[in-house]
Amino acid sequence: MTATRPPESRQKRLKEGGLISRRDYLRMLVIASGGLLAATAGLASGVFRRHGAESGTVKRVAASIDRNQMLTFSYPGDDDPAIAMRLDDGELVAFSSVCTHLSCAVLWRREEQVLECPCHKGFFSERSGAVLAGPPPRPLPRIRLEERPDGIYAAGPEVKRSRAINGKLAERPREQHRYRNET
Repeated sequence: MTATRPPESRQKRLKEGGLISRRDYLRMLVIASGGLLAATAGLASGVFRRHGAESGTVKRVAASIDRNQMLTFSYPGDDDPAIAMRLDDGELVAFSSVCTHLSCAVLWRREEQVLECPCHKGFFSERSGAVLAGPPPRPLPRIRLEERPDGIYAAGPEVKRSRAINGKLAERPREQHRYRNET
């Protein structure tokens, strides 16, 4: 008949930095593997959805937006800030108002015709959301707007296909702007 050790002795051995038995090592290995398996299953099933994952929704933004005016709204979720603008030529555009650098708020500078991230002096094109200057690594995500008789609706993210050359993705050049060479 073999005597089993009480659980207190196992905890004491672990705290003192003593050797771990094979059985204890395998027990910890099985627990860690089970945790990884549960996390992987959760990710695969969509339990941990990314911010803005509700991209298929259509949401009314405003009744109208006048020329050279802007408004802020949330899209696709309540925690996803966005900005819609009607430019001086009448074009209607909308972007996520979260900077792609460190998630600071992006502001429209109508006089300069840019979207600015004041945290680290990042500048984006008001027409395309492309990076003009500063540290942002990617353009602002554009939101597709639809003008209907009863108002303006956000109708999902605008997806642009990447250009491919010989099977490799081509880098999109940054737009030229007067802020490009400023620090």
